[in-house]
Amino acid sequence: MNVLKYLFVGFVFGIVLTKSEAVSWYRIYEMFQFQSFHMYGIIAVAILTGIIGIQIIKRNNLKDIKGQPIEIIDKEVGSSRYWIGGLFFGLGWALVGSCPGPIFILLGAGFWSVFLVLLGALLGTFIYGLLKDKLPH
Repeated sequence: MNVLKYLFVGFVFGIVLTKSEAVSWYRIYEMFQFQSFHMYGIIAVAILTGIIGIQIIKRNNLKDIKGQPIEIIDKEVGSSRYWIGGLFFGLGWALVGSCPGPIFILLGAGFWSVFLVLLGALLGTFIYGLLKDKLPH
């Protein structure tokens, strides 16, 4: 029964991303060509929502589903790993036309060629797992 609430949230997330055209390759292409504000607006709303949510969690000392306090550890200021990771993420996003979230939404919508993107994402995750001890963290 616990799994159903997560499936429900996943379906709602997929519907919102689809209706907002955030999974559209064309919208992503427009963003990387600086031709449209559409995707930047969606990203800005997501960042603002995250900032507000984290502030609510911190100020009200909210607890997780098991009753444990939620700890949000501050990130270290200015690090090359964030720039390098962001560069890889952005290049992958630009080359593929999809970030990791919409991969499953696009598969659910019947775009079977995205299965190759999923395989690439899984392969990249596996390679990271092999190399993570050698990378600067």
